[in-house]
Amino acid sequence: MGSFSVWHWLIVLVIVLVLFGRGKIPELMGDVAKGIKSFKKGMSDDDAPEAPSATTTTTTAKTVDHKPDEVKEPSRF
Repeated sequence: MGSFSVWHWLIVLVIVLVLFGRGKIPELMGDVAKGIKSFKKGMSDDDAPEAPSATTTTTTAKTVDHKPDEVKEPSRF
């Protein structure tokens, strides 16, 4: 019982290579690395505080005067 020997690890490696193929494993690991990098970038973007710009001024909301359209009589068939 204990830890696996070198032969156990070689057999596991051969099985993994047979199942996934030789080129699939590096491609898979590259995709995992890209995912981790994009996750870290997303987390750092959320932590960055927004700096107010010097040209920003306080503005009030503007309203638009609404003029109702002419009331049309419904057409009869």
